Amino acid sequence: MDKNIKFNITPISSNECSVEYKINIRLPMDMGWFDDVHFIVESNNNRSFYKLPHKENKDGYVYFEGNVTLGTKALVKYYFSYLVHGQLKYYKKKNIVQDNNVITEEMWKLSPNFDTPEWAKGGVMYHIFVDRFKRGSKERMEVMPRRDIHDDWNEPIVIGPNKDGIWNADFYGGDLLGIKESLNYIKSLGVNILYLSPVVFSQSNHRYDTADYEMVDPYAGTNEHLKELCDEAHKRGMKVVLDAVFNHTGNDSKYFNQYGSFDTIGAYNNPDSPYSSFYRKHFANGKVYYDYWWGMTNLPVCDGNSKAWKDYILAPGGVIDKWFDLGIDGLRLDVADELTDEFIEEIRKSVHRNKKDGFILGEVWKNPMRMGRGYIESGKGMDSVMNYSLIDALIRYYKYGDVYKLDYIIRDILNEYPDPTIHTLMNFTSTHDISRAINIFSTDDFNKLSEWAWNLTNDSHDFCQKFKLSEEDYKRGKEIYKSYVFALTFLPGILSIFYGDEVGLNGIGNLMNRGTFPWDNIDKDLLEYFKYVGRIRKREEFLKTADLNVIDINRDYFMFEREKDDESSLVVVNRTPEEKTFNIPSGYEKTDKIYTLKKSKPGILTPYGGIAIKRN
Repeated sequence: MDKNIKFNITPISSNECSVEYKINIRLPMDMGWFDDVHFIVESNNNRSFYKLPHKENKDGYVYFEGNVTLGTKALVKYYFSYLVHGQLKYYKKKNIVQDNNVITEEMWKLSPNFDTPEWAKGGVMYHIFVDRFKRGSKERMEVMPRRDIHDDWNEPIVIGPNKDGIWNADFYGGDLLGIKESLNYIKSLGVNILYLSPVVFSQSNHRYDTADYEMVDPYAGTNEHLKELCDEAHKRGMKVVLDAVFNHTGNDSKYFNQYGSFDTIGAYNNPDSPYSSFYRKHFANGKVYYDYWWGMTNLPVCDGNSKAWKDYILAPGGVIDKWFDLGIDGLRLDVADELTDEFIEEIRKSVHRNKKDGFILGEVWKNPMRMGRGYIESGKGMDSVMNYSLIDALIRYYKYGDVYKLDYIIRDILNEYPDPTIHTLMNFTSTHDISRAINIFSTDDFNKLSEWAWNLTNDSHDFCQKFKLSEEDYKRGKEIYKSYVFALTFLPGILSIFYGDEVGLNGIGNLMNRGTFPWDNIDKDLLEYFKYVGRIRKREEFLKTADLNVIDINRDYFMFEREKDDESSLVVVNRTPEEKTFNIPSGYEKTDKIYTLKKSKPGILTPYGGIAIKRN
């Protein structure tokens, strides 16, 4: 090891396809005679060597320097090699110099020509399921075919088909005006990103079955209301991300038009329809059959290779352009793993055509760098993903003391994801696809051995609909939940709050997790806690792009450090109902700034407590 070894990588030119770097390495002359110095890059398990010519000897150091051109990639890893006294040496992370091979964890990371929007890094997001947040319109909702309307905001959710055999057809009328009226409330949580579930005209309350991409659903408002919401959000320093569903449409749509609801020639009844080429199909027994997503006949699958379909969504003047004209700032791609790499790359071009700092977040549940896809790795697709793997591991840690999964998932992320993506991972309290966070931590009804920590032992609709938390279980779960949120507050990425999680909204299982916001029954203590962590995020700006160093994960507490330049914070959270002590690492013995949960102190964690010790 020799701490006097230094290197610099400086971008000197770039274009849309590549970037040229100036590489400089400085080696102490007292180490011996140097020869054959290389800058080594690894990408997609391929290794490239770039020889660095000798430049000069100066002040006891020998300098090697050269230019390297790298194509656009979200992530390449690099290190150096050289011969000294005829012996091969490697220079890698932490100034380690050894004459053995280099493992992935020891390489530095670089993202040539790839970055994510600054406004998204380390942000605080508020995720709204629009129909269930707040109704702002005073006009009576017009009854539409195959839809049911709740007269009372507090009526129970309907689980199951309505009289027409349609699921998810009960509407409460939460709309864009209601969100606009609530922007100051949302801002009080420290939020700078609004993520809206789909708002375009659709047949169901979740609106993941589009009927018309070009107009806002009548129950959610109008196109003008979306523009007004974006304008008002921007005045408050908030960006707006819209859910984009491009893998399938609804069968009750102007494109498929199975019910004849629209004045169009739909693909369902007419293979010569102008929309027929929008859909993926197969042939059997001389007939044409449309493909349906997961066999659900209300969701015909779109053909990502169809020029007509791609032009409709992606071309200038297409759907994406129209949405950005209304003021949005980014897209969340529903079921991104069902879209082709080419389609995703074209989405990126369309987004950046409208806004250079437009954000693209993908629904990908597993490690996106291991799926043999160009989701992020190409540097030409998505910016980031929903961080299901980390949330699963963190929940398992709190519920079951699973130290090993949390440890290796964090290591995977740090070693395999590009840093711009790490800083924009969506770390959620919960989502519309999993049980509410307060339920997860309050009950033992989840299957410890299942693939995901939120999978229920009994996931029947009857069980979920009748389930109620006792006051005692809620109180216990809230204590664990606060500690979990404290950890999320200091971990890298976007802290995403699913609407109502900040006030204790209940909901176990998919569908029952989509209840109406309890405006008349708010847990004020929990709300104040979320405002507190929001203030932490706002004050400690270094957290947006700080490095993460895991110090210790054991069955009692999780200790990590966030560090950038001359700022750092030590964070420790207690996952147990007992008081725990911990040794304070060197450098954190004295500090003038402490953030605490449940009155924890340096070296002492109260039950389910936490502490963050800041040093400058």
